[in-house]
Amino acid sequence: MSRGPSAREIAAFLAALEHSRETGGDPADLADEKASLLERIANTRPDDSNARQVARDAADRHHDKDR
Repeated sequence: MSRGPSAREIAAFLAALEHSRETGGDPADLADEKASLLERIANTRPDDSNARQVARDAADRHHDKDR
């Protein structure tokens, strides 16, 4: 089974998101990191189709932004 993100990694992402909001940054800049975290969470739960779908949707939204 894959290793999911640590609590420290999730906390760092949330801190970056909060900093982005406080400084008027674009939270979309964190989309790649968000998609990666969600994918890693989904990989730890291979029987959870909802987790896989959420990760896939986040990755799709991020890739659509790049087009």
